Amino acid sequence: MKILKNILYTIIALIVIVLIIGLFVKRDYAVEREVTINKSKDVVFNYVKYLENQNKFNVWAKADPNMKSTFTGTDATPGFVSAWESQDKHVGKGEQEITKIIDGERIDYELRFFEPMKATNLAYMITESSSGDQTIVRWGFTGHMNYPMNLMLLFLNMDKAVGNDFQQGLNNLKVILESQPDSIPATPVVQ
Repeated sequence: MKILKNILYTIIALIVIVLIIGLFVKRDYAVEREVTINKSKDVVFNYVKYLENQNKFNVWAKADPNMKSTFTGTDATPGFVSAWESQDKHVGKGEQEITKIIDGERIDYELRFFEPMKATNLAYMITESSSGDQTIVRWGFTGHMNYPMNLMLLFLNMDKAVGNDFQQGLNNLKVILESQPDSIPATPVVQ
């Protein structure tokens, strides 16, 4: 009986220590990647401002060709919602809403994940003129984990977990835009 009590006290002590550590673990995280595209800022921005176009370059949409997508509202305007549902656990279920657009410069989104776990993150795309007809595109997101869920950040590096996916998406975007003439239609093509 004494051994069981000692084991129980040890388990309780470990739980308390972990919870105390959680008080000092960061709760916010951010991921950002960038790419330089050999196209003018106008051409690039007029493509990325349409949320439906993300399905052509982001790796999560490409991961599941059977993903169900729905769109609500007027694309390229605040309030437009792109929703997805997939049986692939890496894609899951969620929606993304355009919350703000600074024409030619920045698009802000709210990402709402429902499955495999619930979370809300803020995301953005920024376009910036570089030398000549080159444009730097920055794609990123920020998030927050409340205590004690923030303990997961001790074991999960969000930058490494999704940073490569952001970079691959930007690389896909670069290929799409650089392979098209400057007069490509900005609006998504309905198929």
